[in-house]
Amino acid sequence: MSGRFTIDDTPIAGVKLVRRKRLGDARGFLERLFCADELNAAGWVKPVAQINRTFTSQAGVVRGMHFQRAPAAEMKLVTCVQGAVFDVVVDLRRGSPTFLRWFGHTLSADEDASMLVPEGCAHGLQTLKPDCAILYLHSAPYDAAAEAAISALEPRVNVVWPLPISEMSARDAAHARLDDSFSGIDV
Repeated sequence: MSGRFTIDDTPIAGVKLVRRKRLGDARGFLERLFCADELNAAGWVKPVAQINRTFTSQAGVVRGMHFQRAPAAEMKLVTCVQGAVFDVVVDLRRGSPTFLRWFGHTLSADEDASMLVPEGCAHGLQTLKPDCAILYLHSAPYDAAAEAAISALEPRVNVVWPLPISEMSARDAAHARLDDSFSGIDV
């Protein structure tokens, strides 16, 4: 059998859309969410260290833009398992040709795609429907000392969220804006 994934490049270096191939019949389907051997070609070269799930009940909610600084920098594989979200990655890597550029893609439970987020990129999302569940695979465990974020409304990035923002956590709303001297993070 051929591979179970199709890997698509995005405009941001290292950010990939991982499309899953479903095997189905009258009973339903099976789809592989992760395979280290196959995803190695997409840049996932570390073991899965942690798996998290979020659930958001309202549409329009923004979560993010989160990342972890080195030495706890992490890759993420983000999959929508219920509902639909606008998933966004921002390149924060010092010296990257796509520094401070963003890429967004709608992930849904029906679309069969995941977003692969490399180290040095911030990640966030906006729920497009009520009752959205997201599954996150992380290459490094959460480290509170390495936790960092940028504002989801950062003017230097200017993410265009598809819906009016209905809610953000107090923590996410308090993320500082980048100052003019910000030149990126090292990974």
